[in-house]
Amino acid sequence: MDKWGETGRPELPATFTDIAGASVFITGGGSGIGAALTDGFLAQGARVAFVQRSDGAAFCDEIMAKHNSRPLFIPCDITDISQLKAAVETASDAHGTVRILINNAANDTRHATEDVTEEFWRWSSDINLKSYFFACQAVIAGMREQGGGAIINFSSISYMVGMADMPIYAASNAAITALSHSLAREFGGDNIRVNSIAPGQVLTDRQKELWLTPESVAEHVAKQCLPQALVPDDIVGTALFLASGASRMMTGQSLVVDGGIVAP
Repeated sequence: MDKWGETGRPELPATFTDIAGASVFITGGGSGIGAALTDGFLAQGARVAFVQRSDGAAFCDEIMAKHNSRPLFIPCDITDISQLKAAVETASDAHGTVRILINNAANDTRHATEDVTEEFWRWSSDINLKSYFFACQAVIAGMREQGGGAIINFSSISYMVGMADMPIYAASNAAITALSHSLAREFGGDNIRVNSIAPGQVLTDRQKELWLTPESVAEHVAKQCLPQALVPDDIVGTALFLASGASRMMTGQSLVVDGGIVAP
């Protein structure tokens, strides 16, 4: 165990054979939880495209060396809806119609309520909610035409536990859960399943660089039922399950992956 409480990378003891060959589109798929998702889906034989603003070339090289399969990196500002829709089209042209959409990109920059301006509100909600809606909208027609698909929207436990210093982020995550429920009802007849995942505190590089300390992580882990810090790979199995036929009759659900902080 290192100073952060990490106990090493968890192994995934499952193969989801129906994911092999699937066209997967991931927002923010080159870092943090998104990078673990890209890695995990490629390991299952999926064809993965991901978008983000920062350069993903080095990450693609790393994944290619590991899996002998290269993800398709598409530079994109997800708040620019025309760019986002074009990226979905590019991914579909390269890998086939998107069958699995994972809305993962988010920005949890801390913000005090009294300091929020209209510009910051718009910027934060554009990233954390608007992009989710329009990515879903962009894949619906293709999923319908191919007989179905799976959409996984990332929320978080921030709104469930009343975290301070991130009111717009928390509100967006609550809205993502509601959006997922609504879309599940609207498109269930097309065999399009829409679920959400709400992670707890996950030790990404960004979190460790900006906000977490070994002491704060230890304090948080002490509140969990499972006394290990979560790492990005801990989220991958849940996403694979929701994307696969193993969960074929699950839709409109929100699965919490937090080590046991949130109680039903």
